[in-house]
Amino acid sequence: MSSNSFGKLLTVTTFGESHGPAIGCVVDGCPPGLAIAPEDFRDDLDRRATGRSRHTSQRREADEIEILSGVYEGQTTGTPIALLIRNTDQRSKDYADIAERFRPGHADYSYWHKYGLRDPRGGGRSSARETTMRVAAGVIAKRWLAQKYGIAVRGWLAALGPLTPAAFDWAAIEDNPFFWPDAAMVQELESFMDRLRKSGDSIGARVNVLASNVPPGWGEPIYGKLDGELAAALMSINAVKGVEIGDGFAAVTQRGSEHRDEMTPQGFLSNHAGGILGGISSGQDVLASIVLKPTSSILIPGRSVNVRNEPVEVVTKGRHDPCVGIRATPIAEAMVALVLMDQALRHRAQCGDVGAVEPRIPAKP
Repeated sequence: MSSNSFGKLLTVTTFGESHGPAIGCVVDGCPPGLAIAPEDFRDDLDRRATGRSRHTSQRREADEIEILSGVYEGQTTGTPIALLIRNTDQRSKDYADIAERFRPGHADYSYWHKYGLRDPRGGGRSSARETTMRVAAGVIAKRWLAQKYGIAVRGWLAALGPLTPAAFDWAAIEDNPFFWPDAAMVQELESFMDRLRKSGDSIGARVNVLASNVPPGWGEPIYGKLDGELAAALMSINAVKGVEIGDGFAAVTQRGSEHRDEMTPQGFLSNHAGGILGGISSGQDVLASIVLKPTSSILIPGRSVNVRNEPVEVVTKGRHDPCVGIRATPIAEAMVALVLMDQALRHRAQCGDVGAVEPRIPAKP
């Protein structure tokens, strides 16, 4: 298995390259009877798309979804759902100068050793273009989770380089191109990104995803831990170099008396664990965070070698994101939703006969 698929009962396989004729995915295991239509994918695909603002790559793809199978008269049939998006705005000539050069910090060198060749056009499979189909698959998972369990999966940009939100408002997140929860800071972010773009450099970011109304009991005690599978799914996103669940690495400086989430009959008193205990959901909000590295494709010259092991200088021209984290929120949401739906189906298959268990402690007092 070449690992282009993930999930057990809900399995997602993606295919296609950044500058190929199309990208696509197959979603297998979705239960029948879920209403879905091509227009239902539009909002999340637009949220992920390039060209939304001057702070992202100016590649402009239509991202029109085609449903090839698995849906009849507007409802899923229970058979594999095949989704396709045709690439319409490739500029492969932008990559002619680096066809034989390894871009430092990029996947060129590792792909070369993996396959003995590579597709230099936009990075091929290592391009963020591949994540478009994860977002499309995530639309299905989000809808199913919302209808079956009332689960909402929402994310936001929690850090842009040195900048962090001074306030938090869910309503502000969708009203700016950064998915930033503090409307008063958007102008500061605009100025920061303008300066960064003019310098030819890039910056890293942090994205948080919160899943609310997740019931207790999802996940496995050892190898199928909910947090373990969330970490693997989120780490599979291009440019992600770190994943945290709940407080994550902040637990290093916390004492046990602080970190433990005490319980009362009225509810949990904190959620340092991020809604997961022993690999199984606790009924609290599930919180996951990712850190994305600075974009490697930048205008500042960098030292490298070519395929003949000769020293070269690399300057990456073309259309690139000075911060990939700006567009990562819907991608992270999609991966969290897909893992949760897979875990929900697995829990139902093994433990569906267990029924309601008491006591059920509220997520909050």
